[in-house]
Amino acid sequence: MASRAGRAPGVTIGDVAAAARVSRSTVSRAFTRPQLLSQETVQHVRAIAMRLGYVGNQAARALSTGRFGNIAVVVPDIANPFFPPLVRSLQLAAETADLAVFLGDSDESAEREAKLIARLAPQVEGFVLASPRLSEELIRELAATRPVVLVNRDLDGIPRVLIDSSGGMTEAVLLLKKLGHQRLAYLAGPRDSWSDQQRRKTLTQTSAKAGLTVEIVEVGRPTYAAGRDSVSAVVRSGATAAIAFDDVVSQGVLAGLEVRGISVPTDFSLVGCDDTLAALTTPALTSVSAGAATAGTAAAKLLVNLLEATEPSAECVTIATHLVTRATTAAAPNSTS
Repeated sequence: MASRAGRAPGVTIGDVAAAARVSRSTVSRAFTRPQLLSQETVQHVRAIAMRLGYVGNQAARALSTGRFGNIAVVVPDIANPFFPPLVRSLQLAAETADLAVFLGDSDESAEREAKLIARLAPQVEGFVLASPRLSEELIRELAATRPVVLVNRDLDGIPRVLIDSSGGMTEAVLLLKKLGHQRLAYLAGPRDSWSDQQRRKTLTQTSAKAGLTVEIVEVGRPTYAAGRDSVSAVVRSGATAAIAFDDVVSQGVLAGLEVRGISVPTDFSLVGCDDTLAALTTPALTSVSAGAATAGTAAAKLLVNLLEATEPSAECVTIATHLVTRATTAAAPNSTS
């Protein structure tokens, strides 16, 4: 019978190495860092280990080496459809490096994010912080203690993945101008969101160059209800088109416009961001495609590289965006476009 340590009594890593005709370090890597070996070697060592009744003991290994085989990803709102594909792709990439992924949801709270990180830190080797709400000071303090990768937060000296919304946002503004819209509304996201700051900046600068007027409508937390409730302010602004912080807010805007008898796109045009729900709306939503899954894969690779590196890294991966035009954008009312 196997012992509680997970192996047959008396079977050691040396026994596996001798039977497999490899070094002890190769046996260790087959369980802890299989990406460093060929697939054939990993399969061979693990098959010998299984035959002998030996299984790498993660808990014992963590105590002796400080390597847990776990990483953590913290997101501000897992209910937001932008984050599940990011987390899923990150987990798939991490699994190829034999890493398990812990998930934390900060609920858009910097305080809760800090508490989650403090609780997870003793159990993980590194963090991916997606759209973190923490202050720069706290992020840098964490990065000084263990590997950290950021997603959609641009801090020099820390590895990061940035989804550059500027391309897609510029395309959206120019499309609306081409369609004859002169006054736009931007339904803004959280003010401490790097993505929102970037989108505001691109929208206001591009609109100014195009001779368009922009009304900023503060939505706050990007929810369906917030989008629906913001419609009154949008209508009062006189805008004939709006760009929303994300597709969730856009869903609420569509509902609020329908209640008021405002037809999309005949009476009003709408553009979302992230392209997570766009094809599922009625009418299908024009949206800025953000590449969440690509960002998750890139973040996992950056963190794995950090865990294996002997020197610190500050690599920045930038993901471009583009506009996907669907059925919620059309010529402005009374426009000849």
